[in-house]
Amino acid sequence: MTRTIIEGGYVVTVDAAGTEHAVGHVIVDDGVITAVGAGPAPAAAREGAEIVDATGCLVTPGLVNTHHHLYQWLTRGYAQDALLFDWLTALYPLWSRIDAGLTGSGAAGAMAVLARSGCTTVGDHHYIFPKGSGDIVGAIVESAQRVGVRLHATRGSMDRGASQGGLPPDFAVETTDAALAASAEAVERYHDPSFGSLVHVAIAPCSPFSVTADLLSEAAVLARSLNVRLHTHASETIEEDAYCAERFGKSPTQYLEDLGWLGDDVWMAHCVHLDDTAIARYAATGTGVAHCPSSNARLASGIAPVRDLVRAGVPVGLGVDGAASNESGQLGIEIREAVLMNRLRTGADSFSVRDGLRIATIGGARVLGRDAEIGSLEPGKVADIAVWRVDGVEHAGILDPVAALGLGAMPPLHRLYVGGRGIVEDATLVTAEEPIIAEEVAAASRELAGRL
Repeated sequence: MTRTIIEGGYVVTVDAAGTEHAVGHVIVDDGVITAVGAGPAPAAAREGAEIVDATGCLVTPGLVNTHHHLYQWLTRGYAQDALLFDWLTALYPLWSRIDAGLTGSGAAGAMAVLARSGCTTVGDHHYIFPKGSGDIVGAIVESAQRVGVRLHATRGSMDRGASQGGLPPDFAVETTDAALAASAEAVERYHDPSFGSLVHVAIAPCSPFSVTADLLSEAAVLARSLNVRLHTHASETIEEDAYCAERFGKSPTQYLEDLGWLGDDVWMAHCVHLDDTAIARYAATGTGVAHCPSSNARLASGIAPVRDLVRAGVPVGLGVDGAASNESGQLGIEIREAVLMNRLRTGADSFSVRDGLRIATIGGARVLGRDAEIGSLEPGKVADIAVWRVDGVEHAGILDPVAALGLGAMPPLHRLYVGGRGIVEDATLVTAEEPIIAEEVAAASRELAGRL
């Protein structure tokens, strides 16, 4: 048995009771948490264990990213001052020239940065599959293994091109049948439903304005027949609301519900423009939400009603979103962004730093259907653990260690563990060479730009 003991830090379990230990310990045996408590670990547990001194650190569950587009790591800095629809129109021609090799390079860069920001579980939404582009989902899986993070990949799709009233150009979309067949193949090839699995795959048609009703409804049937989750974008912008009203005569929520797209096996990205009726439907059906504050700000989409969603009982997680609309790509800073932006919407006392940490951890785990495995520091759960150093010049003296993370600058990581495996030590990725990944990203970005 391999045992690791993390002790001496401020331990925030994010369990149902909100248990915290000003000085505490976490014991990990063979990648699973076996004990959490106050003070140092018991003497009987110490023999033969690796002892990690967390003095001066905040110990939290690893962060869960519920929405990303990893390939976009190669196209940061484009269309800097555009709204969503204009931004998409500007970037579709470039994205439609992606392939598996370029996607793998971009994914490795994005996931390296996510890991260095405390993220242990990465939810990715990839929806562009040009003809002859190779095994893109497989390339993303390989990059996740290289970096060492837990992956929730989705096999996305688009089948409504511009000639059918959609937003993407026709050359960027697939046929409905091809998208469904490829989705089933990706699930069968890569999805591992076992406890503590490092790879899950969901099915994820892109959005109401890039996908036909046939693909949405048939994808829902397919996913449920394969017992995997469903994901798409919903209610991101007022332009999307107008599109759905004009084309379908319904709100995005009504449209998606009519096609079988509300349920406790579904999560939606953004959900900025939900009214009380829509929030009630999300709550009643257990439909999850990926809140992406920085990207929503970058594209001026608005601030999602997160306080109201949480109070209604809707599962809410945190997301970076595509790196082309959030060039930072760091999940840790999204806690601060979520806290600040939701206070702008609903008041200074409406969303605490602990609320922010909760949606970044157990909230995200619930959105992905894995709250029995990850998202909190409790015995029996997989050891996905972040150890943040909060005794440096940026944070020393902040009254509350959780506020150091949720209101201060993002702290450097002392350690990051995925299933008990250390992947970050002293703010450096140890599973792969960061300079090599950076060189690969730069080369891939230049190659992609040269394909236009």
